[in-house]
Amino acid sequence: MSEWTQVAKSDDVPADGTFPATLNGEPVCLYNLDGEIFATHDVCTHGNANLSEGFVVNGYIECPFHQGMFDIRTGEASAAPCTVALKTYPVKVEAGVVWLRQA
Repeated sequence: MSEWTQVAKSDDVPADGTFPATLNGEPVCLYNLDGEIFATHDVCTHGNANLSEGFVVNGYIECPFHQGMFDIRTGEASAAPCTVALKTYPVKVEAGVVWLRQA
């Protein structure tokens, strides 16, 4: 089992927005949905775009390149042209610090 790594402060992640971070050199996107923090890989599985530059819409992240969408909670692709799910990461928040672990 991998260790937890500090990646951001919870205040860094705007409500219904994104925040780019890294986990062991890997690009990660953090999301704040109704006060709960989620994390996915930051690169779209279709167009190689940074999802942290995308748009959060009703619990989904919309890719800024081709408008494909992914469920932020599960990473599942939910709109064409995206068909491959995003990697997601376990998240914990303690004392205002966001911690991630390699899945």
